[in-house]
Amino acid sequence: MATLRIVLILLGVAAVLGGLLWYVWRRVVRDTTVKGSRGRRLGTAAYAAGPLLMFAALAAERTGAPFLLQQILAWPGFLWMAFALYLLLALLVGELVWLFLRGWVTARPALEDEARSAEEGGKGAQPHREAAAQPDQEGDTEPRPRQEGDTGALPRRLFVARTVAAGAATVAAATVGYGTYGVLRGPRVKRITVPLAKLPRAAHGFRIAVVSDIHLGPVLGESFARRVVDTVNSTQPDLIAIVGDLVDGDVEDLAGAARPLADLRARHGAYFVTGNHEYFSGAEQWVEHVRSLGLRPLENARTELPYFDLAGVNDVQGEEDGQGPDFAKALGDRDRRRASVLLAHQPVVVHDAVEHGVDLQLSGHTHGGQLWPNNFLADLANPTLAGLERYGDTQLYVTRGAGAWGPPVRVGAPSDVTVVELASPRA
Repeated sequence: MATLRIVLILLGVAAVLGGLLWYVWRRVVRDTTVKGSRGRRLGTAAYAAGPLLMFAALAAERTGAPFLLQQILAWPGFLWMAFALYLLLALLVGELVWLFLRGWVTARPALEDEARSAEEGGKGAQPHREAAAQPDQEGDTEPRPRQEGDTGALPRRLFVARTVAAGAATVAAATVGYGTYGVLRGPRVKRITVPLAKLPRAAHGFRIAVVSDIHLGPVLGESFARRVVDTVNSTQPDLIAIVGDLVDGDVEDLAGAARPLADLRARHGAYFVTGNHEYFSGAEQWVEHVRSLGLRPLENARTELPYFDLAGVNDVQGEEDGQGPDFAKALGDRDRRRASVLLAHQPVVVHDAVEHGVDLQLSGHTHGGQLWPNNFLADLANPTLAGLERYGDTQLYVTRGAGAWGPPVRVGAPSDVTVVELASPRA
């Protein structure tokens, strides 16, 4: 039954996706070209290349294809994914234009009809009107080449179709372009203050630079990692916390991209916990590699800093390999009179943090939704999408992350490196 349910879900998703792709093709290609024309054939071929590149890019990344092939497919495939989303949304808005101009598109100028009727002596006018709009097999009026003196509804329909399609494509391209620029320029610094009731006065103002979801891979490489490192170091933090999804790929392919991480500087060091994407390529290799770069992995472990306990748990994705989060191991025997900060990639484990008396959990994973309106879906899947919220005696802070997965594009969810400044009530 479980297998059948999965198959039905996949079929449903495929049907919805296929329907949306068909709708976009109809509005962008079919409605803007003449049936049987070279333009329609070329437009259809170009449009079909987009989904093929997107699925090829996804498959290449997940199956561990040669890294060069991943890089070749990633840019066009993932950018098309974002472009298709905003093209669809823009076309849906364009339906309002069609609705508003419906009467104008389908109406024939009355004076022109009367003139033609008078000229032809009342003969042939009706057949001409019928010839102007011959339905195709799908039941829609197909654009045809405009004949001399022809002023029927079809040229108007073609004009509106091309105007709406061009406008939608322009809006989509501009949105994706701006969103790509926002990612490639690097994350901006965000600062928040978090009071901890158990924090001693001496730790008041302690700064933790929280960075997550860098996603080094076939798109974001060494130059991007350097921008992130420079941004983090510019905040002069007391401690650096990298809370997962550092990479999308193997150490063999991405060791060079991760090299700038060795330059991270903080008085109390830089710490790392795994995210779900580390397990797609093998988390153990990355734990060892970041250790060689000077980062300190916290694998269901805890370290006692002078002012508070810092703990970290593996991501829940590790459960499939028997390496999931172990809160008892990380937090079970600690002195609860001391303040505690937990590094955990996914916000969903906050309820475990509450049970173990954690004062502050630092997480990422959500990207803040990354591409609007995906934020609404991401908000449903996570207790907190972004920002600071309280759950019982535990506070949860979720960063939107520094990079991007899939399309190197962010819309409505700007990337950030967050400086969390701890505050003591005794200060």
